[in-house]
Amino acid sequence: MATTSAGRTRRGDRSPLLVALAVAVAVPGLVLRLGGLHISPPLDALLFGLAIIGAAFLLSWAAEAAQVDISAGLAIALLALVAVLPEYAVDFVFTIQGGEAYAQYGPTCLPPGSTEQSPCGLALANMTGANRILVGVGWALVVLLAAIRLRRGGADAGQEGGAGTSHRPGHPTRVTLLRTDSVPLVFLLIATLYSLTLPLRVSITMVDFVVLVGIFVAYSIRVAKAPAEDPDLIGPSAWVGRMDAPRRRTGYIGLFVVAAVIIVLCAEPFAESLVESGTELGISQFFLVQWLAPLASEAPELLVAGLYAWRLKTTDALATLVSSKVNQWSLLVGTLPLVFALSAGSLNGLPVDAMQREELLITAAQSLFAVSLLVTLSINVVGALSLLLLFVAQFVLAAVLPPALQEAELLILSGVYLGAAIVMFVRHRHDLVRLVRDGLRTPYADLAVEAR
Repeated sequence: MATTSAGRTRRGDRSPLLVALAVAVAVPGLVLRLGGLHISPPLDALLFGLAIIGAAFLLSWAAEAAQVDISAGLAIALLALVAVLPEYAVDFVFTIQGGEAYAQYGPTCLPPGSTEQSPCGLALANMTGANRILVGVGWALVVLLAAIRLRRGGADAGQEGGAGTSHRPGHPTRVTLLRTDSVPLVFLLIATLYSLTLPLRVSITMVDFVVLVGIFVAYSIRVAKAPAEDPDLIGPSAWVGRMDAPRRRTGYIGLFVVAAVIIVLCAEPFAESLVESGTELGISQFFLVQWLAPLASEAPELLVAGLYAWRLKTTDALATLVSSKVNQWSLLVGTLPLVFALSAGSLNGLPVDAMQREELLITAAQSLFAVSLLVTLSINVVGALSLLLLFVAQFVLAAVLPPALQEAELLILSGVYLGAAIVMFVRHRHDLVRLVRDGLRTPYADLAVEAR
């Protein structure tokens, strides 16, 4: 089906309908917010969560369409940053609430004698849950979907996958990144090594803000030097990307604005409704904030990555998720103490209790293990399954361990992650040296030439 002129919708293209559907999904939440209405905490949380999911899809399509006008590396970084903006918005709500509680009650963030979950702890819970879902589910999803697609599609699917996906009889499917992807991997490694110090602290301070945001700025400067390439767009992003320049830019800027308005209006009531739902339903507030809230904000990104993986565009899918992890583990974590300080009126830092130190440790350990799996710029089904199974193991151990050992579950898994990462780095030490050199020093032009 051909396009009759630039920017017109192709016959049978459902992209405008998908955009309209994403907006429509957000309408009930907007009505509740603008009308000051409340139904019940669980239903409110559902409607506000759906609004954030709809906005996240709009953001994802806008960021992909914007790749037409910017360099390839910067496009990946922008897409990764924009895709997790809903996560930032929700996490900042919890951080602001934590700062206000700190200003009122001090380091406990709770009134004396209270048994509720600390608002300061909820800010970190949302961040650690989002990071672990992104790696434990997202990275694994790309490889496993590609493996299923290859197994079902046979040789033709393997040819479609090109250099990004390989499969040989008797060997596990392998997803390969480009040398240019050394850049986000190395900056993720740097951020992860620094973040391994966070569990040793009693608070996350403005020093961490300077270091982690500095890592993100250095990463952004590095990827901005990537040469421009024609992006491979699908769905609504392709519909916008096909438009002539003025309409295209108006289109994706319009999507950005609409999505931003939805997120700004719905993030706070979503966070509050989620906490109230935990109280009303007798479910741990910490559990809902750590796992349910990130699922809502991360869902579009995971779905888009899964779609690319199914089409065997695995290099693009995995590279985008790696970049998302970089900005979550540097910019998101780094800006939390700034947001906290502004809301608390104090530079003492976001408090970290014993429970949160364990959560930070396992999140950093998982990140280190994930980088170690990609130190050769490739990952196979075995590596993907190890990420997924270790992620699921946390919930299994919590259910089967005797009460005396349940508190040690995160420490046990952290030890497994760290031990496995050390083994992988030692085993592939020459690849590690090459990865660091390419990520920090090799000119992008040289990396891109070899990639092509």
